[in-house]
Amino acid sequence: MVKIKNKARLINNGETPLEQKARDLALKSLESAVKAANPKKLLQSKIFLEGSRLKVGARSFDLAKFKHVYVVGGGKAGAAMTQALEEVLGDYITAGTVNIPYTSNRKTRVVELNEASHPIPDKAGVKGTRRMLTIAKKAKKDDLLVCLISGGGSSLMPLPRKGVSLRDKQALTEALLKSGASISEVNVVRKHLSALTNPPIDPADGFNEFCPSYGSR
Repeated sequence: MVKIKNKARLINNGETPLEQKARDLALKSLESAVKAANPKKLLQSKIFLEGSRLKVGARSFDLAKFKHVYVVGGGKAGAAMTQALEEVLGDYITAGTVNIPYTSNRKTRVVELNEASHPIPDKAGVKGTRRMLTIAKKAKKDDLLVCLISGGGSSLMPLPRKGVSLRDKQALTEALLKSGASISEVNVVRKHLSALTNPPIDPADGFNEFCPSYGSR
């Protein structure tokens, strides 16, 4: 349950009973909104396991038909999403790597959580992204690849394309952020420098099924 630690003090700072009541209502609304946006709960509300059949929104996958289930991905909600997926799939998951921000303080049972920098990418992010591609490339026709993507993924899954260095990407990201560019504008530029998103992972390359799962930005 999400709680605002100094809630009582914020309410009591109201100068009149009416203002205090309004503050109480506003803070309760904020707590409810944060709770509703919890990435772990959001993912678990969209993913179900009925017998051996995994249901993701309108799509359905019979896990009994797959030899391995691999998990890759990244983003600020990556740790919570991975925990949610592990709770749903349990022993069906073979292995995986998900890049998450430093100090996420989350534990998983099977999927490796690789801490990296956000919003300026770093070597740890590149290392984790390379591990994801290794996993994706070894997946065969009878394997399922689950991709967990949330806001911050472009920074946490950096893989500069040929001719672009990590230092180039760091300098560009910093310059764009300082310029006041929106996140959409930043991503329009960065995606052209990434070997991961340009070209993207192709579901037709090697593995049988590609199951993308997205969290909130």
